[in-house]
Amino acid sequence: INPLLSTASFSLSVIMVQAWYMDDTDLDQRLPHKKEINEPAGMDVLASLGVLYWSFDADTYETNDEFAKLKEERGYSYQDLITCTPEKLPDYETKIKSFFEEHLHTDEEIRFILDGSGYFDVRDKEDRWIRIFV
Repeated sequence: INPLLSTASFSLSVIMVQAWYMDDTDLDQRLPHKKEINEPAGMDVLASLGVLYWSFDADTYETNDEFAKLKEERGYSYQDLITCTPEKLPDYETKIKSFFEEHLHTDEEIRFILDGSGYFDVRDKEDRWIRIFV
């Protein structure tokens, strides 16, 4: 089962994402950056920021009625598929660095992770960074 992370109604599912408030170090951005005493950020905190979570089976998502319904209800009409590996992603190192540059999304955006894992960083209402591991 794979996660779908969105910046938009919140549905709790069997598999939960992990989220925590980040430390203030400037170490490698690919590291977890948990505080020395971990400070988790719950799904309620993420939902209050507009970060929502669903989970679908990656092997059947293309024919999954619930996934199709979600896309229709939320107006998701576009999707692209990328593979983030040095072998598959042109100019891999530059592209990976761009993922860590702060930027804003004016439209709702979803991420459906078919394989592997990654981080999404968001700011809370007090301007503190939260790292989400999916």
